[in-house]
This record gives sequence, structure tokens and C-alpha cells, in this order.
Amino acid sequence: MQIIIKGHQVDITPALHDYATAKFERITRHFDQLHDLNIVLGIEKLLHKAEATIQLSGKKLHADATAADMYAAIDALVDKMDNQVRKHKEKVTAHHADSVRATRYG
Repeated sequence: MQIIIKGHQVDITPALHDYATAKFERITRHFDQLHDLNIVLGIEKLLHKAEATIQLSGKKLHADATAADMYAAIDALVDKMDNQVRKHKEKVTAHHADSVRATRYG
């Protein structure tokens, strides 16, 4: 997975970059077929805003979160993206009990 982190009127420090990268590694545990991840961090008035777009095979997922602290915004964003990825994985996973039983028990 390729992670691109950009700042909109914000300097991305190495600590902030490492924090965001470490948090988004959680998503790859659920679904390993992620291609691209674009994260945009910015400040709007008094709120810190984080946006992310994930490119899956044939589909894009987008979420954004705002908080009083940039780290809190990243945490909220990761929670939203994690829910979306898990929901997408459930949709694409085949839940046919007959085919599963046939492959397991011959």
C-alpha cells in the first residue's frame, strides 16, 4: 500500500507523518487489497481537519474528520476509514455456506 500524506497550509512533521502511517497500518490488517491511500491534513479556523481517500480494486472510499487536535482528528479518521473498509470487505466476501462446506469437508 502506498501512503501519501500532504498538508494543506500545515507543515507535516516527521512525528506527525509517522503517527498517521502507524495508525493507518491498522486498516491493512482487515483488508490487504488496498492500493493507494491519500491523506490531507489541514487547519480550518480553530479546527484541525484530516481527510483520506483509499483506492481499492475498482472503488474509492473517502472520509473526513475534524477535532481540536490534529492527532485526535487522525484517530477519528482512522476509525471512520476502518469501519468503511470492514463494511466493504463484508460486501465483497462470499457468504455462501454450501460452497464453504464443500471446500472444507470435500
